[in-house]
Amino acid sequence: MTVHHIGFYILLVLVTIGFIVVIFPFYSAVFWAVVLVVVLYPAHSRIEGLVGGKRNVAAALSVVMCVCLVIVPGILVLSALAQEASSLYQRLDRGDIDIWRALTQAKATLPVYVQVWLDRLNLEQQFTDTDTDLSSAMMEGGRFFATRAFSLGQNTLEFLIGFGVMLYLLFFLFRDGRALSLMIRRAIPLSDDHTRQFSAKFASVVRATVRGNIIIALVQGTIGGIAFWALGIQPALLWGVLMTLLSLLPVIGAALVWLPVAVYLALIGAWVKVVVLVVIGGLVIGLVDNLLRPLLVGKETRMPDYVVLVSTIGGISLIGINGFIIGPLFAALFISVWDIFISERDSASLRSE
Repeated sequence: MTVHHIGFYILLVLVTIGFIVVIFPFYSAVFWAVVLVVVLYPAHSRIEGLVGGKRNVAAALSVVMCVCLVIVPGILVLSALAQEASSLYQRLDRGDIDIWRALTQAKATLPVYVQVWLDRLNLEQQFTDTDTDLSSAMMEGGRFFATRAFSLGQNTLEFLIGFGVMLYLLFFLFRDGRALSLMIRRAIPLSDDHTRQFSAKFASVVRATVRGNIIIALVQGTIGGIAFWALGIQPALLWGVLMTLLSLLPVIGAALVWLPVAVYLALIGAWVKVVVLVVIGGLVIGLVDNLLRPLLVGKETRMPDYVVLVSTIGGISLIGINGFIIGPLFAALFISVWDIFISERDSASLRSE
């Protein structure tokens, strides 16, 4: 390798790093544009066939489809969620919701020896004294939700710019997706067979992760939110969205929300609500994953629950909310790449024999 080749490769790496740094402020917009295109590209192909292969028209219609099916409903839910979170914080701040009184009523239903033990913990001071760590933490939690709600309005310009970038990328990724995919395949320093297998795995993993996990989480969260609304547990929308997010975590998922609520209802003696909530949470919400996941995800790309759990939590801790997708995505790609390696090694061993 000559000095000129080495210098060119160094320049290539530096320019690539510089480009990544430039677009990094909009990485979420770029990421979600790529995810939406990969997931909805089969539908775009059908639209392109219906309009006679007119790429610009098909891309525009596909963008409209994304806006109507994904973006607009998401914005409406986030707006309603922000209002409910702000309202909940204001009720807590005014004292309309007395947490200690509710806990006192629940404590009265417990055995005497349990009440004596709880009295020794001096929990009343922890809840009523504003100087305590517990009280401060609860107020900070409410203030966090309220701040997030109000920041939606304060960061409107930033949101609109990111939203515009995503829509702009969506159009060109739909229109030029095949050419870009071919160019990336040619640029990747792998053999044609490796590149083809890796590309196929990447597309199938993204579709399975988004289509499977997101849709299942939405169904479970919707069922839980409706159940909370029907039982008069407010704010139902806030709990439903929380269950949707937690449903991305296998095994535990939505139970982190409905199970503590069921315990509280049992402590205050609302046994009919307890039975209804346990049946819906334990049976209906629990069966959704078992029924829908094989249909939406399939056996090929399904990962062990512990891998999904660890990769999801790790992704969130590293990059925030996008980690719900990126964490399991990288875990699935990691498993897929090693599957390819093991398959080729076994094939080579059989040929050598």
